[in-house]
Amino acid sequence: MSLSADVVIVGAGPAGAAAAVMLAPFVRTMLVERAELDGASGNAIRIGESLPAAARRLLGDMGLWDDFLRQQHAPCYARRSIWGGSDPVTADSIVDSDGAGWHLDRTRFDAWLRGWACRRGAALVAPAKAGALTREDTTWHLTLLRHNRRLTVTARYVIDAGGRSTPLARMLGRRRVATDRLVAHWLEGRSDEDHRATVIEAEQDGWWYSADIPDGRRVLAFYTDADLGAARDTLTAARLLARARTRPEISHLLGATRFAAHGAAGVCAAHTSEIGDAAGPGWIAVGDAALACDPLSSQGMLNAVYSGFLAAGAVREALAGDLSGVNDYRRAIDRLARAYHAHLAAWYGMERRWPDSPFWARRRRSLSLASAEFVV
Repeated sequence: MSLSADVVIVGAGPAGAAAAVMLAPFVRTMLVERAELDGASGNAIRIGESLPAAARRLLGDMGLWDDFLRQQHAPCYARRSIWGGSDPVTADSIVDSDGAGWHLDRTRFDAWLRGWACRRGAALVAPAKAGALTREDTTWHLTLLRHNRRLTVTARYVIDAGGRSTPLARMLGRRRVATDRLVAHWLEGRSDEDHRATVIEAEQDGWWYSADIPDGRRVLAFYTDADLGAARDTLTAARLLARARTRPEISHLLGATRFAAHGAAGVCAAHTSEIGDAAGPGWIAVGDAALACDPLSSQGMLNAVYSGFLAAGAVREALAGDLSGVNDYRRAIDRLARAYHAHLAAWYGMERRWPDSPFWARRRRSLSLASAEFVV
């Protein structure tokens, strides 16, 4: 079976869906999602994340701001941290000119953004996996594997929104570089009391994160390097909770909110990685496929939506024969990467309590952009 589109976007997370939202009213757009989606709501399981208040302007430019407010994601009024010392420090949103951010229900947010893409005219294909990609003159031939059957799609432009796995860029022989081995071990659970703040606490082998998510739930996550003993010691829910209760601020939070974990512990990649040049002839990378951020930076979600928004404009211009937008997009991603690395270095550089810890020693060595690289 064969289909055709002007643009095929592989990956229907925030970056891919944002690109589809902005492209679908103008060109034939296909959005491809690898995961099985729930038939009623179009949901795939996602770990919770935050969206900073600066997203207000971006969602307004996309025409989505009023409807986003109607989704009633939990506001984040403050960020409380034990970092660089033993005393808690609180940063209140009242001093932020943009106001409070949000603790997202990621499952609902992703489905909402995909829904807008479809309402604006995008075709959603799920589940489907990119199997092969070739180009003949100016036409792409993308093979999708769907329910063990092959589906061929022809397109004028392809967008890699496939996250850290960068499925299309890899097929094109692009090299992806990671600068660390950070992973997140996480739990979701019930919480009897909303805390309305993000809590971060450093420890010898990494750092902890906890935040409210909607419907009386809370997420708890521990970030460490995949090759360290701490990663092996927190693979189960019981051991993750036991370690969390040794940390003063996190332990107090779990007790104050009467946190009750449910389900098994999850694990996901959280390392910094990037593709370098985020575009080439007839293709462009967005979101984590272009630049995957350490969650400490709080930039990943906003960068994902922003890059999808920018890429859509660049692709529309390219389809009309003007490549200046693609070059502008490259420069924008380069600026984002430089700002991200500087921001991350400043945060990790504040913590010096464990000079002999492998986790923190690695971050000190990585404070310059000339850090050792691991090809992934």
